[in-house]
Amino acid sequence: MPDSRYIGRFAPTPSGYLHFGSLVAALASYLDARAVGGRWLVRMEDLDPPREVPGAQAAILDTLERYGFEWDGPVARQSTRNDAYAAVVEQWLRSGLAYACTCSRKQLEGSNGIYPGTCRDARHSPENAAIRIRVPELEYAFVDRVQGEFRQHLGREVGDFIIRRRDGLYAYQLAVVLDDAWQGITDIVRGADLLDSTPRQLYLQELLGVAQPRYLHVPLIIQPDGHKLGKSYRSPPLSAEQAAPLLVRALRALGQQPVAELSNARPADVLAWGTAHWDAARIPRVATLEEASL
Repeated sequence: MPDSRYIGRFAPTPSGYLHFGSLVAALASYLDARAVGGRWLVRMEDLDPPREVPGAQAAILDTLERYGFEWDGPVARQSTRNDAYAAVVEQWLRSGLAYACTCSRKQLEGSNGIYPGTCRDARHSPENAAIRIRVPELEYAFVDRVQGEFRQHLGREVGDFIIRRRDGLYAYQLAVVLDDAWQGITDIVRGADLLDSTPRQLYLQELLGVAQPRYLHVPLIIQPDGHKLGKSYRSPPLSAEQAAPLLVRALRALGQQPVAELSNARPADVLAWGTAHWDAARIPRVATLEEASL
């Protein structure tokens, strides 16, 4: 059903080049938007300059273009949004919702990744300190369009989490919520590795008084040895010469049923077929490279 109000986005991190797993996420977000006549935006999540690979931003955009993707409006970059993030952090520090934390990684060893609240009432200066947001002893839940219901108790399973790092860089959890609200994103389609980040983002959306988007977390691509396909593990950059065949493989990974002739078509034709035949209900919870190659 057409929905011109739909606004989706693809938000890669330029810490590496696009690989097959990121192609699957980009394709799902693109087709989900285009199938209903919605808008599709591209945003660079370049929050962490030390981890950014030189030339990766340009390479990512070039790859998207070679694979036939067309986005609406200019590319947004999180690196230009620091003032917006700073204003919210300052507001929450003043209200007491956020606080400074001087804990080192060594001090937090043994906490199983759940912050124990060591600095909650210490009233440290925010200078040369991380900033954490206080979380409630509440469970946050949502229904994902593919993964189903997901629940997480923020107090017991996460603890107060960082919204600004000790080095002054802003955390993904804060930036993504502010940017999605700023851009009017209605539907978030992304990899299932971010599923357990979502309850934290629901909490921040609640604090900010912004609308909750719909979520669709596409399956991670699992290799025969059980590892997920990603930037850091045997994930070669996408080949421009293999655009159509790789798009067809990505369609299969998403449970779609592309016709064989598409492997020899232009990338734009593969995307047009995918848009016309998109069925998100077919997306599996988990996908393997073998299934994508069938």
